[in-house]
This record gives sequence, structure tokens and C-alpha cells, in this order.
Amino acid sequence: MIETTSGLGRIAAAFARAKRAGRGTLVPYLCAGDPDRGTSAGLLAAAVAGGADIVELGIPYGDPLADGPTIAAAAERALAAGTTVEDAIELAGGVKDAPVVMFTYLNPILQFGLERFAAALARRGIAGAIVPDVPLEESGAIRAAFAPHGLALPQLVAPTTPPERAIAISRASEGFTYLVSRLGVTGAAREPDFAWIASRVAALREASDTPLAIGFGIATAAHVRAACSIADGAIVGSALIDAYAGSSGDAPARVRAFVADLARGTAAA
Repeated sequence: MIETTSGLGRIAAAFARAKRAGRGTLVPYLCAGDPDRGTSAGLLAAAVAGGADIVELGIPYGDPLADGPTIAAAAERALAAGTTVEDAIELAGGVKDAPVVMFTYLNPILQFGLERFAAALARRGIAGAIVPDVPLEESGAIRAAFAPHGLALPQLVAPTTPPERAIAISRASEGFTYLVSRLGVTGAAREPDFAWIASRVAALREASDTPLAIGFGIATAAHVRAACSIADGAIVGSALIDAYAGSSGDAPARVRAFVADLARGTAAA
């Protein structure tokens, strides 16, 4: 049985609460330190106030392979403001009332130190981390570092992932399985492929009870509703960043309003 105080337990509880309420789980993404640390803390609080069930917080990185132009630009702003891995972890630790999952790449973790990274996440009450450039077969070291701290390691299933491999990934995924809605990088400009997602979800449901959350291209309340009618949750990143990027002091209000609108879409159609 998973301890509810662990990262894994807090994620499981978030999905369970949403399910009991008859809706899907909303997971907004923000980039730590964008456009600066003070504003970033306000945006995180605003996302939770708007209805985030889980927060995905990106650690800014200069070579973000899975990120489209919007998130890459957010990372550039954060790095220009001097945001470090430690800063990102501190920001995540300040989030109240919702579990936080970091989104990062292997290189920043290795530069920081894997064991140190895991211990820092646990110490600040962070639920886990998504590391998209580490495939299942190479995830053993991260799993070994995360397990003693009860940290989650969600993994990604893409449209090109063969069915048998997708099942293996979902069974091994911790917290939830991140379903990539379409080929390419993150971004709100292209529509998600919900037909593909529906067929993949049906197959994974038969093989694994890990919650399924859909990301990449989820940009509107209608997208969230469609995702939550198929899977257990929806992940929204680029569209949320677009909603506040370039704004002045009203950025937190924009984030809260945008997340609240998305939250209205979590009631499955």
C-alpha cells in the first residue's frame, strides 16, 4: 500500500479525489523562474487557486528536446533571470495544496547529482519528476534513487511507441503515464490526435491500472474535456504560458483565470 504522505501517495490521492468528484485531473505546466523567481512563485499559487490538481514544474534547460517554442522561450527567460535547479526545487517546495512533479532532462539531474536531486525533492515535499529523455530501459538508476524517498517517475508513451512497449512503459510508470497526444514537440498550435489516444487508452486500460494523463497540444477547455472523457487527466503547458507571457503585473490573475477555465473542462463529456 502506498503511503499517502509519499510523492506517489499524493499523486494517487489527487487522481482519486478528481475521480470521486466525477471529473478528470488537471495538470498545468509552468516553467520555474519564468519570467523571474518572484513572479514564478505567484504564478504557481495562482494555478493552484484556479483549480490545478497536480502542478508540473519545468526546470529551465538550454537544450529542451521535447519542448516547443513557447516553453523553450519560457526556459530562456528563466535562465536569463539566473534560475538554477536549486531555485526550481525551492519554488516547487513552496506550492501548497497540490502535489508538484518536476519536468526536467537527464543532464541537469546529473550535473546536480542524482542522489542529491532525489533527496532535495523529498526534503521539499515534491512528488517526483518526469525525465523525458530517459527511456524505460535506462531508468534504473533514477528509480533506485527515487524509491527510498517515495518519489514518482511518470514515463511517456508516444504515438510511435509499439503497443507491447507502451504496455510495459505504463506498467512501470509511477504516479501516472504521460500520453503524448501527437508527434512533435510541445505546443498549442496543432490539434491533439484524440482518435489515436482513444485506441491507445483502451489497450492500456486492459493491461495497467496506472492513471493516464494526456499532454502535448492540450490548449483549451474543450481539449481538456475531450481528454478527460478518454483518460484520467489532461496536461496543459504552452497555452497556459501563452496566456501570461509578456504581461506585466497581471500575470498571476491571467494564470488563475486560464486555469479556472480549463478546470471547467475536467467534467468528462
